[in-house]
Amino acid sequence: MAALAPLPPLPPQFKSIQHHLRTAQEHDKRDPVVAYYCRLYAMQTGMKIDSKTPECRKFLSKLMDQLETLKKQLGDNEAVTQEIVGCAHLENYALKMFLYADNEDRAARFHKNMIKSFYTASLLIDVITVFGELTDENVKHRKYARWKATYIHNCLKNGETPQAGPVGIEDDNDVEENEDVGATSLPTQPPQPSPSPYDPSNMPSSNYTGIQIPPGAHAPANTPAEVPHSTVILFSLLHKLFQPLILHFSIQVPRGISV
Repeated sequence: MAALAPLPPLPPQFKSIQHHLRTAQEHDKRDPVVAYYCRLYAMQTGMKIDSKTPECRKFLSKLMDQLETLKKQLGDNEAVTQEIVGCAHLENYALKMFLYADNEDRAARFHKNMIKSFYTASLLIDVITVFGELTDENVKHRKYARWKATYIHNCLKNGETPQAGPVGIEDDNDVEENEDVGATSLPTQPPQPSPSPYDPSNMPSSNYTGIQIPPGAHAPANTPAEVPHSTVILFSLLHKLFQPLILHFSIQVPRGISV
């Protein structure tokens, strides 16, 4: 795949999408479909933030050029040409990232790839919003993954031992955007369990406040223990294809009146 033209410096107004753009760059070769939708999310979000100031307009224009180039390169890919397939692709990918990190966490194997996977999963769930509103389950997984990444990174940076396994946050406890957690690069191969000690020097230093572990909290409901096979994509497709039919036949039509 041909290299994309570089983007100009990121305007300060677009700070909230910098990690989504970084994730896009990390996936240009690893998974171009994920890279495409990360940029699409950044484009849509940037337009809502500021599309009028010169520096923002210039940045968005260059980002649009990248999207058009990618769309041409992926023109025969159903995950780009069909939203249902694209949404299922992203959901499946985000779930794999989440489950890898969650399994490592439950086994008390704390390392930078696990932290990065938690955080990247939360970013990819953000990206799924280009297809519409998130399910309640995705909202819970996003909040839990982002909080877990922040919490574990903060503990290890300070020489503390994180609490392994299912730990949750109160519903009204907002998770702050974490700059440092998303700073490291993803591994070039799919993540593998790593017993290596965590080295906080690999990640920029920053201050984290307001992180609390409420007693008795739990991980998001219905979190599977292992990555499902192709059923994730299959059930997502079937649900979206047959939902209109289900709604149609659930309406009781008086006798003698045709629909």
